[in-house]
Amino acid sequence: MENISKVLESGNSQEKIKILETLDKTDNPIILEKIISKLNDDDIQVRGEAFSSLVLNKNNISNFLIKSLNSTSKNIRGFALLVLANRNETEAIPEIVKLVKDESSMVRSCAIGALRHLKAKEDKEIFLQSLLDSNLEVRKSALQAIIDLKISIPEDKRNEINKLKDLEMEKLISKLK
Repeated sequence: MENISKVLESGNSQEKIKILETLDKTDNPIILEKIISKLNDDDIQVRGEAFSSLVLNKNNISNFLIKSLNSTSKNIRGFALLVLANRNETEAIPEIVKLVKDESSMVRSCAIGALRHLKAKEDKEIFLQSLLDSNLEVRKSALQAIIDLKISIPEDKRNEINKLKDLEMEKLISKLK
């Protein structure tokens, strides 16, 4: 275990990836924390391997993932949201909802995507409010969720969206008609 920690902390990218490939069965809290921390690694391949390791882990690790939603790192918050969604952790929905107002647009978009994946249709107001987010990607995520979950958009919201004059948004809205 000490060797695993050492490699994850100070190994090169290839060493980290090699170790992460073997950790999809761990339930060791210290190792899980280290894996989660790699969601913010400088190397995108290391982040991807950490993501895979967490998604494929069959143990009950949702508490670790939910706790990581409070991380100071937007990468850890965003990827943890996606891991929770990919693991179909529906009990995490209340915690995911809190991040639709995150300071990071990437995290907000991931939160909307996670709620969409978890089919959180009862949170339709969140999707409707997010249609008017300051960030285009968040708005697109919200609109895609509305389309996928078959939520109807009130006419006044449609008019506000049309005022934004975004071709991609208009294309998505046309799918609603």
